[in-house]
Amino acid sequence: MSNKVLVAGVGMVKFTKPGKSEMYDVMGGDAAALALKDAGIAYSDVQQAYAGFVAGDTCSGQTALYRVGITGIPVINVSNACASGSSALFLARQAVISGVVDVALAVGFEQMNPGAMSTGDAALRTPITVKIDEAVRKIRGWDDNAPSGPQYFGGAGAEYLEKYNVSAELFGRVSVKARSHALRNPYALFTEPLTLEQVMTSPQIFGPVTRLMCCPPTCGAAAVVVVSEAYARKHGLGNCVEIAGMGLATDTAESFESGSMLDVVGAGMTRRAAAQAYEQAGVGAKDIDVVELHDCFSPNEVITYEALGLCEEGGAERFVIDGQNTYGGRVITNPSGGLLSKGHPLGATGLAQITELTWHLRGQAGDRQVENARLALQHNIGLGGAGVVTILKRI
Repeated sequence: MSNKVLVAGVGMVKFTKPGKSEMYDVMGGDAAALALKDAGIAYSDVQQAYAGFVAGDTCSGQTALYRVGITGIPVINVSNACASGSSALFLARQAVISGVVDVALAVGFEQMNPGAMSTGDAALRTPITVKIDEAVRKIRGWDDNAPSGPQYFGGAGAEYLEKYNVSAELFGRVSVKARSHALRNPYALFTEPLTLEQVMTSPQIFGPVTRLMCCPPTCGAAAVVVVSEAYARKHGLGNCVEIAGMGLATDTAESFESGSMLDVVGAGMTRRAAAQAYEQAGVGAKDIDVVELHDCFSPNEVITYEALGLCEEGGAERFVIDGQNTYGGRVITNPSGGLLSKGHPLGATGLAQITELTWHLRGQAGDRQVENARLALQHNIGLGGAGVVTILKRI
């Protein structure tokens, strides 16, 4: 299993507000076609495909990919909460690195409803959701009138502020930074600049979380084509990026029993997935130039800085105030504007992150280009749970 796996092609459609998008199969098919065109590979050369989505009918992946071609290849549908797209890529990479196939495609898509996503929805209510809710109830209590997502991450944010005696303005600064990056991204949904005052005085959603600290529900799709190094060499493929390391971790008992909301929202999964990815790539956090991480809520970006080792435990406030997370700092984080600005169509998010980072490593990111980017890190978390960390390397 020493084969190198390369990202040969990426593609995404611009995310939209619910009700403004094409149907999921159109978005998914379009994203897959864009990635194949970017790679210079025909769909007939794809040997396996993996489709990530959360809410959808059985065989939704086939429905989307049949718009691109009907070739009889295995199409595997992947549902791993908000990390579904990254989990699809994990499987596609695994198929190539094992030598079973030379070309695999991962596609992710989501067609969402307006408003806060609620696990009270029948399609999203699962035994694992009940388990998470029970942990939250024991740690901080439960508010039947508040959406579950803000309760999870708002509770974790409140714990972080209490633990390190810092102000909620830390989270507000993350939202301001996200919008400042989104100004340069034509794929971002929200591109209006924000002030710290605007973020902090926007309506309170739960605990320290205000509306402008929450990612918007969106519809969209993204796709990635991965190939073996031998295939790329044989076919003269250029502009490839290496997947140098990739880790996928699920919950351990500490997620529900440690008494910490940080573990409930996936900090432990992130640490373990990151350790796997760093070890495979032979690098550390200090070597990373650019990051796309899962900022579904601003507190989660702060928690993730530390879980990934981008700053020391309790050091996020100084990291943010000193601008170490933006252009001119140590590691540019979410140059796309992140989920806070670009949106979060669940199944598409992870693959959109890979697309963004691939553009940076190729030098194709336009006005938001991270100069001399050589190593990139992608982080995608799904509660219930799946944490994925990917290290991409320019070659």
